[in-house]
Amino acid sequence: MPPLSPEEAKSLLTTLSNWQIVSGELVKIFQFKDFVAAIDFVNRVGKLAEQAGHHPDIDIRYNRVRLALTTHDAGGLTHSDFDLAAQTEKLAG
Repeated sequence: MPPLSPEEAKSLLTTLSNWQIVSGELVKIFQFKDFVAAIDFVNRVGKLAEQAGHHPDIDIRYNRVRLALTTHDAGGLTHSDFDLAAQTEKLAG
């Protein structure tokens, strides 16, 4: 799967809420009421990612979870990153 052009990635970014492209990664920080809620979200993202065969980098800081997506094999952002980002939005809501 070839990486998206910068223009394609910017266009797809408009379909997501509060995601950013930072250093070639699709990034969002989610905030929850407490640590337990954050871990619950991470566990649900983990199951989703495993099913998709596409795994984000995850950083947990108490009630904040930072997800960073990129397709390493393609050397950049692909439709898979944006698809998984959209699916994680549904989990957080």
